[in-house]
Amino acid sequence: MLMDESRGSSIPGVNLPAGNEPMEDLLEEPGDDLSGGQKEVLERCLHALTHAKNDSQTLAALLLITRVCPASQLDQVTLRRVFEAVGLNLPARLLVTAIRGDSGSGLPAQELLSLGTALLAALSTDPEMAQHPQMLSTLPMLLGLLSDGPTWTPQKQRTPQTSQQEEESGESAGRCNGTHSDLPQSQPSPSEGAGEESGAHTSPNPAVKLNEALASDCYQVLEAVSAVPGGQERLLTRGAVPALCRAIEQNQTLCSQRGRPLLGLLLPRLSQQAWEKHSAQLRGVLEGLSREFCQAKEQQRLELCSELLQFLPPQEGVLESGELRRLVGELWAAVRPLVQSKMSPTQLGPVLVLSACLLDLCGWDCVGPPRFCCLLVNRACVEVRMGLEEPPGTDMSPELQHCLTACYRIMEAAMEQACNQALDDSTTQPQTSFAGLSLQQSKQVLGVLEEAFSAIIYYLQQRVDQSLHGNPFVFVTFRCLCAWLAEETSCLKEQVTSLLPFLIGYSRDHLQGGGDLRDLSSWMADISIAPGSSKDKWTGEHALRYLLPALCHLTAEEGPRKALLSLDTLSLLIGFLTKGWQGLQKQEGKAQKRDPALETACSALLNIAITEPERVRKDPSFSDLQKLLNEALPLLLHKPRLLVLAANFCTLGLMMGRIKAPPSDLTDPGDRRFFNAALRFQLSALSSAHGSLPGPVVAAWEEGWDEVGELWRLSVQALGACLRSRPALTALVREQSWLTNTLAALKTRSARADAPTLEALQEALCALAQMCPACRDEIREELKRGQASCLKDMSQLRRTVSQ
Repeated sequence: MLMDESRGSSIPGVNLPAGNEPMEDLLEEPGDDLSGGQKEVLERCLHALTHAKNDSQTLAALLLITRVCPASQLDQVTLRRVFEAVGLNLPARLLVTAIRGDSGSGLPAQELLSLGTALLAALSTDPEMAQHPQMLSTLPMLLGLLSDGPTWTPQKQRTPQTSQQEEESGESAGRCNGTHSDLPQSQPSPSEGAGEESGAHTSPNPAVKLNEALASDCYQVLEAVSAVPGGQERLLTRGAVPALCRAIEQNQTLCSQRGRPLLGLLLPRLSQQAWEKHSAQLRGVLEGLSREFCQAKEQQRLELCSELLQFLPPQEGVLESGELRRLVGELWAAVRPLVQSKMSPTQLGPVLVLSACLLDLCGWDCVGPPRFCCLLVNRACVEVRMGLEEPPGTDMSPELQHCLTACYRIMEAAMEQACNQALDDSTTQPQTSFAGLSLQQSKQVLGVLEEAFSAIIYYLQQRVDQSLHGNPFVFVTFRCLCAWLAEETSCLKEQVTSLLPFLIGYSRDHLQGGGDLRDLSSWMADISIAPGSSKDKWTGEHALRYLLPALCHLTAEEGPRKALLSLDTLSLLIGFLTKGWQGLQKQEGKAQKRDPALETACSALLNIAITEPERVRKDPSFSDLQKLLNEALPLLLHKPRLLVLAANFCTLGLMMGRIKAPPSDLTDPGDRRFFNAALRFQLSALSSAHGSLPGPVVAAWEEGWDEVGELWRLSVQALGACLRSRPALTALVREQSWLTNTLAALKTRSARADAPTLEALQEALCALAQMCPACRDEIREELKRGQASCLKDMSQLRRTVSQ
């Protein structure tokens, strides 16, 4: 029989007056430091607790301790002593006894719940106890209480098997604690929790809700678990998401004040998986929060902006497109007045962050009229200028960094939309609001974007030194600038050129692991989609990968190219390409994935190879590159997934081969292997384009011809130049039957050959005819037959063979 707390203590040697304070108030009441008398009595109570022989004596001692000293005044050592004396099994059994409606305890179920949750809340303040297995085992019960309220189950409803299991587990638990139990020794069955796997929960009883103190204790435990390492994952696997969603849906006690913030804390960790498993429940929470946001007054909307962010679904569609667009459209209608109103930067920050996230979800379609789109971009650019043009030495707050990061995303979205429109003004796709900008509005947007990027260049050049290379905000600023440079290098050309030492140094520092990059590495790990996921894991290559598209443009312009070469950018690119190829080789036996960054690096190197012939001849870096190509191209011929990379390697190698001073013959095994592979690569394209070769290579060529066609033509032209500079190459051409197969392809499907392809082939055929008499005779005979009509259109070839 449990002792009633109002009767005082019957433990020998401990005499305290009876009290009527509720258990939860006693555990949460703040107090001053203990007096000497209190410490003495507390010691006696702890002694009684450690020597208690049954649950009644244990609970009596606990009640006395709470009256002597509230939990907020207990130090970690004392809490540890309480934990060692009581363990977590007792409060767990109190919960089970209350939930199952046992009448043998002598206390009402509500009191048992209050006592059990208060004990758990007090013990959870110690991080070590918060991650104890016994504490974690109570999470499903606590989540069930919070989501469905107290649902008493009469003991007579239990099956004989359940009773037997409870007795067996109870005996074991009693032996572990070293005390005799006068409570049923039981563990929660799977159906009584909110476990992720079972998905079952007790039927809600909206007529009975937890009182606020009891709910607060439950949330205290959940919040304490979420704060320890790995705690959020443990909550997620024990059904926290559906349980908290039900609590919010049923408007349970403290669901808005504690439940929704806790759910918002958990969701970003595993957003994709949570939305895939519980999309219906999360959609209900999001819709409810959205209604609250749309109906709120301006000040309350500002307060809800940050909370709403946590409940937006991930970009990878987990909601139906129409449903998501409707929801986002309603949110934009409520956001527009906030963007248009006058407010301080502190107030505007959360609004711009929410705007950036909504843009990520649905683009510009739902944003609003063109004038508002223009205003949104303008406000983002102004915030960037104001935030980055502060004097050196001014500290940037985390809130400002968060706001500017959102502004960067708005600027990138504006650039993406502008570039998409520029590519095809006559697109048949549905027009977005952004597409309706007038010429004057478009100029205004481009003008404010240019000013904002000028501020970014100033910030990176004047305020960022090597000690800040590991700063996550510097990284996102660098990334935003790279996104702009990938599309626009004509504006601010002098400023960009002067910034190249920083851009290359920053990328090299990351690639080589220089400096202290731990903050950035931890940040990348935190934003990864899931533990163990390879997406967004820090490898040191991210900075260079973002810069590569800009390098393609910059290496095509003489001034920036000279500056880049003076910074040893060549070795940086070749090193990245070599490392990337080694990574692809490690995927042998797996489905090898295409890496666009390697193709982009090849494009930048190709620009240098075409425009800097002297450097190709003399720089030893190009010799290292040629060795890589000699090894890689033969292997790439049989990897249809890597067709574009093979086209880049072939073209790059032939462009270098036409410039380098060659030996008198092809005695070098590496060179011979490369040219053999290059000839076979070119023939496979001709054959597949005309349907004469079966197999996966054919399908890959036909699917990717629009992307690799230009590279193929360039490689054929480079082959012609190689034939003129390397006469010994003609023997290899005949050995591979390159000419015979090319003429056959032109003869059988000449009608399908386009003008650029014929022009490239004509250049190679003319070089072959000039350098090889036997080849010239073969071409002449084909012209006489007249079966390949496209050969007759090659006037330069006809003149060459007639000489």
